Amino acid sequence: MPSLNTIAKQHRKLYFGSATNNVEFVNDTAYRDILQNNRMFGQITAANSMKWGSTEPFPGVFTFDDADQVVQFAKTNGQILRGHNCVWHNHLPDWVLNGTFTESEILSVVQRHCGTLVGRYRGQIYSWDVVNEVINDDGTFRETLFFNSSGTKYIATAFHTARAADPFAKLYANDFNIEGPGPKSTAYRNLIKDLKKEGVPIQGLGIQSHLVVGELPVNIKENLEAFTKLGIEVAITELDIRMTLPETPSLLAQQKKDYETIISACNEVKGCIGVTVWDFTDKYSWIPRSFAGEGNACPWDDNLQIKPAYFGIIDGFRK
Repeated sequence: MPSLNTIAKQHRKLYFGSATNNVEFVNDTAYRDILQNNRMFGQITAANSMKWGSTEPFPGVFTFDDADQVVQFAKTNGQILRGHNCVWHNHLPDWVLNGTFTESEILSVVQRHCGTLVGRYRGQIYSWDVVNEVINDDGTFRETLFFNSSGTKYIATAFHTARAADPFAKLYANDFNIEGPGPKSTAYRNLIKDLKKEGVPIQGLGIQSHLVVGELPVNIKENLEAFTKLGIEVAITELDIRMTLPETPSLLAQQKKDYETIISACNEVKGCIGVTVWDFTDKYSWIPRSFAGEGNACPWDDNLQIKPAYFGIIDGFRK
């Protein structure tokens, strides 16, 4: 049976990878045996342990034990690392979430956090999601505490700080609902153009791809190409395709086709450099906690057995 990272690299992609959480690969031996196989997964993303709430719980007090553990796991297994993430409006500690900041104060807070986080892993991370989910579905900027305190200045500050902290990492924005064309994708193209015009070192866009069985957008390939024409690379960064439960053979068949569709779109775009699933097994998927009555979004089931979706991924690379 072909391994997913092996087949991705055969088709000139940099990696096929998975997100993970520490408790999973530390405590679940069967899970770890699959995840640590770099022929299956050539890249690792820390799903939670590099986020702000996990790394700077109090002002200027940093804790990196869990993040370091993910980095060491990937290094030991010869896997590429993606850093996720520097600035996001969720998973924030109370001192940020409930704080009141002037413009200069929030920009200083962003500088300290991004500089310390990115700098700790200088030269060890392929790419960083420097800003995460900064635009609404209608194309307007998300009104977060960062935006409300500084407008869009925090975005440029985060990128410049990340570049100073690690001149080697690729610097990304990352978001959902930008797989196909629409107001949000247009807004990201405009943001990328503006940032590049201002000399902000944005180099990539993460296309999260939290999708729904049978509801994929049209023109995914063309949309990815439109981003790469701006002089950046793109990656599928958080792929899962959820279904309304209970699972049926027809839903599994459609899910297989949908995985094939998104993978083949990336495969056909030279500037789409890799694909990451947002954990590879339904056992640890975030979907059931967030979408009532939905789930089974991953290529492996709860028992760590491959599903038809796995072969959809293979077919997508071979298409």
